[in-house]
Amino acid sequence: MSWKKTACVLCANGCGLEVQVENNRIVKVRGDKDCAISEGYICRKGMNVAYHQHNKDRVLFPLKKVGNGFQRVSWDQAISEISEKLKGILGQHGPRSLASLVGGGEFSFLSMGFPIRLVRRLGSRWNYSAANQEFSGRYWAHGLTLGSQSIQMESDFEHCDMLMLIGKNPMMSHHFPQAPRRLQKMSKDPDRLLVVVDPRVSETARIADIHLAILPGTDSLLIKSMISIILNEGLYHKEYIAEHADGFDAILPWFAGFDAKAALKVCELDYDPVARVCRELATRRSSILDDLGILMNRHSALVSYLLVLLLTLCGRIGVPGGNFLQGGGGGSDPRDPKVWRTLATNIPAISGMFPPNVLPEEIMNDHPDRLRAVLCYAANPLRSYADTTAYEKAFQKLDLLVVADIVMSETATLAHYVLPCKTAFESWDGNPGQGFSKVYARMRSPVVEAEGEQKENAEIFTLLADAMGLIPPIPESLYEAARSADLNAYGQKLAEFMMASPENAGAAHFIIAKTLGPALGSTHLASIVPLFLQLPKSRQEEAAKAGFPVGPDQGLSLYQAIMNHPEGVLVGMRDPDKNLEANISIKNKKIQLHNPEVDDWIKKINAADEEEQLKPDPDFPLILMAGRHIDTNANTGMRDPAWNKGRRTCTLAIHPADAEALGIVDKQTVRVVTEAGEETIEAEVTPHARKGHVVMPHGFGLVYNGVTYGVNVNRLTKNTNRDFVGTPMHRYVPCRVEAT
Repeated sequence: MSWKKTACVLCANGCGLEVQVENNRIVKVRGDKDCAISEGYICRKGMNVAYHQHNKDRVLFPLKKVGNGFQRVSWDQAISEISEKLKGILGQHGPRSLASLVGGGEFSFLSMGFPIRLVRRLGSRWNYSAANQEFSGRYWAHGLTLGSQSIQMESDFEHCDMLMLIGKNPMMSHHFPQAPRRLQKMSKDPDRLLVVVDPRVSETARIADIHLAILPGTDSLLIKSMISIILNEGLYHKEYIAEHADGFDAILPWFAGFDAKAALKVCELDYDPVARVCRELATRRSSILDDLGILMNRHSALVSYLLVLLLTLCGRIGVPGGNFLQGGGGGSDPRDPKVWRTLATNIPAISGMFPPNVLPEEIMNDHPDRLRAVLCYAANPLRSYADTTAYEKAFQKLDLLVVADIVMSETATLAHYVLPCKTAFESWDGNPGQGFSKVYARMRSPVVEAEGEQKENAEIFTLLADAMGLIPPIPESLYEAARSADLNAYGQKLAEFMMASPENAGAAHFIIAKTLGPALGSTHLASIVPLFLQLPKSRQEEAAKAGFPVGPDQGLSLYQAIMNHPEGVLVGMRDPDKNLEANISIKNKKIQLHNPEVDDWIKKINAADEEEQLKPDPDFPLILMAGRHIDTNANTGMRDPAWNKGRRTCTLAIHPADAEALGIVDKQTVRVVTEAGEETIEAEVTPHARKGHVVMPHGFGLVYNGVTYGVNVNRLTKNTNRDFVGTPMHRYVPCRVEAT
């Protein structure tokens, strides 16, 4: 048996793996030491990817709902019937009746765009994204301050000597490659400082130099206090602000007269350690990373905005050791009247997408244009999104629900058709090249064969596009070029075809999939080829610095290098000093500190008002953190509970003082009650929890082989408990806990 190189699919890091295959089954897994990104690191989730690949819930054949069960059908029948039903629904109710619902799935980057493109070609802009379940507020803030909702900020971790983590627990959730390994090393380095802002004593807080144990829901008060301290002590970076920011003078009234000491008292934090953190941020090579602890919490969008201000005042965006920008480009401006807004909930498109949190209401209404058909790909809303009960009712009202997935998920059981996808270990896929200075890229090739009639995800939606008449007649010469194995010749023929019929530009991905896909044996692989045949000038320059000379063959040289190095290969070198210039999407390339949209909101963040709003509800006196990253949960495609055998997995973490007051002991079954519903779960009495704050992990309540394992936390989350861009407040759910 030989070892095959691949990558993990259970988080976005995609750590390099080597797998041993016997009789078409993954039998051993180890970290790939040749992978420049993960360097042999692997967590216990990655060690258990065989359970993700091989389980009894795999969907092997196309299925059609018949009565209360499913009947196996052929691909031709499934595609034909789905397309006819879609044509009927669109013909009667128009394009606004159709939506796509795309999840993170296996981090299958090359296929996620296909269902979105299909829906858009059919005239609908209703594309609901898993990313908008979590990041809409951040996208909104970056759109205002950086010019594009698509811009992301990452940490130049390798070169920072101070890292502040807000609402983030990378010892469990990772986020950046080798996070536990690197954080432990950082915590032992006397010249580096690790700061954690988290209500509880998380796994990362336990190794931090400074832990700010904030009161849940007061993050906006803390960040506003920090900005106020930096301004009052004159710690802000005047030269950086003058060169890289606009609107500094206009934001000063937001903080004039602000009582930081009173605000921090509401946060239940002492002034001195917070002031120390401010001084360190302003004078060190500092970086800040945030996560769901604030992104799914009170004032989440405003906190994202304030973090841009904080980093700008400290001069830490686009500099070595700070936060670098990536992405950018086009996006949807919610202020543009042409941008679609959801009909029942009036939520604008953010980064061109909509939040799944409002989807049940968009189905369960009497509007003539309400949603009637949903194409769901690589998502399991009945376990991943807020308010399971609302989703169950809504999906049962749909005229058509099509689920394309690797497993028979809880959502798939409600579908009219279930289309079987190949896993990431059965198909081609890739990890996009990103980085501050060094850019690596890689492709995953199949390491096992599909054992049923599964297809690559992109192929499924290409078949649907073809059946819906969205792919124009294609000349035989393009098919011949595809079969010739000469990618340059194919690229030339494709360019000629598109120039002759520019009206077909919107169908380009489907045309490539239909022609080059069969020739390469993969629609996913085919989809990336044109990217290498037409490299933009900036990418050509980056590649040249990595050893790929500019010229007519540069793109194909890059492509071949990636194909030859499944462990990953350096494909570009970027100039860190040009990070702001290359990514900010505002004409003058400056960070916009002042925006009228947040003027009143920021002024209203003060100690008195927040203290009043944070008073506990007598019926729900505790705050539930609905969602906890632990090393025993993963995405809901990881269904076989055997991977956690012998481990204590799905529990409710509660502080000893709260447990004693409620008459609860460790391992006792308790009832958790919220506005949305109630669940029973085992109590885990631990000093690492915070008094008044209970924590439950996500990713459980899965029905595997007819048995439910763990508790579905989204029975306890109400979809209407959300902010103005539709992000659910999973990290701030009022509840009560009762002994049973």
